[in-house]
Amino acid sequence: MYLLMLIFEPRYQKYYLTINLIQDFNMAAQLDSAKSAIKDSLYDESKPWCKFFSWAEAQTGVNRLNLFIGLAVFLIFYLLIGYGTLLLSNLIGFLYPAYASIKAVESSGKDDDTKWLTYWVVFSFITLIELPAAILLSWIPFYSLIKTIFFVWCFIPISNNGSVVVYNRFIRPYFLKHQGDIDQAVNDLSKKASDVAFEKLVTAKVN
Repeated sequence: MYLLMLIFEPRYQKYYLTINLIQDFNMAAQLDSAKSAIKDSLYDESKPWCKFFSWAEAQTGVNRLNLFIGLAVFLIFYLLIGYGTLLLSNLIGFLYPAYASIKAVESSGKDDDTKWLTYWVVFSFITLIELPAAILLSWIPFYSLIKTIFFVWCFIPISNNGSVVVYNRFIRPYFLKHQGDIDQAVNDLSKKASDVAFEKLVTAKVN
């Protein structure tokens, strides 16, 4: 029905084309924002990789942004055909966010704290899903590459990155809907654990 409307109704065709143009514009704007953020990060002397890219740029005469793109392409090919790709994927998803989180804790501002807390909530959620489904996920072609791209999307330094999108669209609504039940379950488990620990302590003293 929707396809017939697009074919026979010009007004629907215009509406569809307008939506596509808006989506394309938003995607282009996000790509430009990501490119600008990466370029600024490569030239930011406070970042640990700035000295490496500065040295590589001086030695090769190649712009450091192009060096970064070349390194990214190499990593993509390695994730496709290399060994230990799942470990590499986990390291990519952990090392830089851990470094940035420590920097955020040590800074005076709180906005970056919220950003990285959001990332770690998403990271933990994905890990929680991944563990019981590891056997099934291992059958997905190029799973390590897909996972790495997802992690990079989640921590890329733009305002509306993947962790913000996933948290606001999926995790937050579910949490707000079931917050009472979750709090009750946590309290029940905590009480049971305390009771068991107390009983073991009393038994040990009696014996």
